[in-house]
Amino acid sequence: MYFHAPFCTIDYPKNALGLAYHMISQILPSAGSEHSWILIFLMQYTAVVDREISVKTGSNLLKDRAVKSALLKEVKGFRVGGIRVELDYLDFESDEEALSLKQFLLTELFRSGGRFLDFGGVEESDVTWKPRLTNTYNTLIDLYGKAGRLEEAAGVLSDMLKASVPLDVFTFNTMIFICGSEGHLSEAEALLDAMEERGIRPDTKTCNIFLKLYADLGDVDAALGWFRKIREFGLFPDDATHRVVIKILSERNMVEEVESVIQEIERFGKCVDQSSLPLLAKMYVGVGMNERVKLLIERVKSRGGFSSRIYAALLDVYAENGLWAEAEALFYGERDGFGQKRDVLEYNVMIKAYGKAQMYDKAIFLFKSMRNQGTWPDECTYNSIIQMLAAGGLADRAREFLNEMMDARIKPSCLTFSAVIARFAEKKSFSIAIDVLQEMLLLDVRPNEIVYGSLINAFAEDGKFEEANEYFKTMEDSGISPNQVIMTSMIKAYGKIGSVEGARGMYERMQMLDGGLDIVASNSMLNVYAELGVLSEAEAMYDHLRETGLADGVTFATMILVYKNMGMLDSAIEVAEQMRESGFLRDCVGYNKVMACYAAHGQLVECGKLLQEMVVVGKVAPNKETFKVLFTVLKKGGVPAEAVRDLQTSYYDGRPFAKQAVLTSAFSIVGLHAYALEWCGIFRKEEVGLRSNASAYNAAIRAYVAYGKIDDALKMFMRMQDEGVEPDVVTLINLVHCYGRAGMVEGVKRVHSQLKHGEVAPSEALVKAVVEAYKNTKRPDLAELITQEMKLVSEFEQFADCGSEDIDERDIPLACG
Repeated sequence: MYFHAPFCTIDYPKNALGLAYHMISQILPSAGSEHSWILIFLMQYTAVVDREISVKTGSNLLKDRAVKSALLKEVKGFRVGGIRVELDYLDFESDEEALSLKQFLLTELFRSGGRFLDFGGVEESDVTWKPRLTNTYNTLIDLYGKAGRLEEAAGVLSDMLKASVPLDVFTFNTMIFICGSEGHLSEAEALLDAMEERGIRPDTKTCNIFLKLYADLGDVDAALGWFRKIREFGLFPDDATHRVVIKILSERNMVEEVESVIQEIERFGKCVDQSSLPLLAKMYVGVGMNERVKLLIERVKSRGGFSSRIYAALLDVYAENGLWAEAEALFYGERDGFGQKRDVLEYNVMIKAYGKAQMYDKAIFLFKSMRNQGTWPDECTYNSIIQMLAAGGLADRAREFLNEMMDARIKPSCLTFSAVIARFAEKKSFSIAIDVLQEMLLLDVRPNEIVYGSLINAFAEDGKFEEANEYFKTMEDSGISPNQVIMTSMIKAYGKIGSVEGARGMYERMQMLDGGLDIVASNSMLNVYAELGVLSEAEAMYDHLRETGLADGVTFATMILVYKNMGMLDSAIEVAEQMRESGFLRDCVGYNKVMACYAAHGQLVECGKLLQEMVVVGKVAPNKETFKVLFTVLKKGGVPAEAVRDLQTSYYDGRPFAKQAVLTSAFSIVGLHAYALEWCGIFRKEEVGLRSNASAYNAAIRAYVAYGKIDDALKMFMRMQDEGVEPDVVTLINLVHCYGRAGMVEGVKRVHSQLKHGEVAPSEALVKAVVEAYKNTKRPDLAELITQEMKLVSEFEQFADCGSEDIDERDIPLACG
């Protein structure tokens, strides 16, 4: 903003100058605080405007700027003497053609000769100049309060009372806010009492102040009490009231109360303030009321729309809750009012939403389409998408964007480099990881402990001790002290090369760290002892960790593994019991270790009980290791090999209800029939089809037969036929057991006949089932018969095999003609 030099030479009359100053004061807030100061000084020294008005004007000019303390130097002139002008800090612009606004003001000041007020030769320090207007005192109190000078604000209030200057509601509101903000809530309440004693009625702002003060303290009841007092005082809530109340209620998911406030706003013919939308969206999404969010957004959009910042905040709410589709609809939706163009911040949050949903292709497409819409990716955009792709395992794509970012002369952050390096290191692509590290160094981005730690740990996991040790030393040489995580990785590296002494030395070095040893390091050292078979050291460390109360689930699981690998199953069982008693059976890994120990020791019932505790009580989902243990349990429990193979194939192929079938079989084989029947209940539901999975039907039939529920077993077999699922050998084995227990000898004979005439593939388990069934039906003669038949078949097959081996074509006589 400039004024030409000739403008400064005009000799304005005093009234005209006053009008000019007033006009200039309307446009100064955008020009900078130093311009405002010059105007204030000029107004006073030319005696154009009353001193109280100049202070009020200065306060308004600087209201939105963090320069309150500067104005306080000026207002002291009210109390002691005149004003000494300090203009040395101003930075004059050098422009020969035009003068800036502050040059114009200074020129006017010096051209007028600085018409100072005449104090009649009185020393400046002896002059006391006090304000007379309530507004002036209010301004001073407000300035002191915002500068955090409570005592001086109180002093101004005291002077105001001594000078018999009337107090108004603004005076009390300002002092109440100052006291409350400084933590003196009791004084604020006392001021409210004094306010009422003087006959000054609180206004809506008074209530808003107390409402916010109590809300900031977390006293919701008191805050809402002040909200109700607005009505009690005969007042009406304003926009500020509704913003604060909505914030209080929505942060506490008080949906019904929020709805009531929104209805009140709408009765006033207004709409929810756009700044409240993100808080409301977070609350509604949290309770599953997504449609309510959409409705509020549309209402606000119909009233003129909202800013890009609010769009980004709303998108972030959806992103944090995994609602990428809702975020996408909002992002691409039509816009009214301001914010027509999507800001880069909105793109960044939308990319984040795709990343959290692992929809990396959509994120990449959005990133590449930004420029077509006139929005260029910034540093945050690149860093976000690179870190997202690296975390998602797409190391090569992350590297592509990293190169693009560097080509655009945008320096990636250390966190971005570390994400890419860590991903390549995890993939064992060490050469690429090191190349990225070199690029990082060329850009003068200093690697941190995360970068070095990811490399050291990856090398340690891969058994590359020399490389791990090299980067460990490089890190120390660069001035970065190793933390517990990195030193734990080095313990692992020493363990990989079988160096107990090296691992122990690193472990002892960790004791010198500020945080000392942690349980992760201790478990790593225990694992080294376990892998290297150093039993005495492992036992000593295990006992020490238990005695000091540091042992966790990993500690117990590692010690179980030590004993199990050494064949000391009794000791492993003992540790397993200690683990259960200590309450550390909380995750799948721990349960698997203990169940494997029980299974190896043949304690199948205990294994089944632990499975029930894990799946039913603890709600811990079984994983692949769990099912490996369960297949061992089934084999040891006497389940036919054909049935176990069938369950394994079904599970690894991911067939419907395969997991339920394995769990049902496991509970059934260890005698926990009640738990097995609970899982069978899933199969019995009419709306649940087993989708041609014979193993699921077989598991249910086997469980019903084992518990003696013959009718249910036969119903399941009939349902299997109705759905067109062909019975296999496992089905026949289960049916034979069913017929035998029910005394249905004809059913056993039918299967026997199929087996005898080759209609069913030969199966040792099926033959045994038929023999056992005949015995259960009190037909030992038939049991002996099939035994003899199978013996003859076996002998014939052996004879046939031997005969085919002995026959030679040369021994066959030729026919003579």
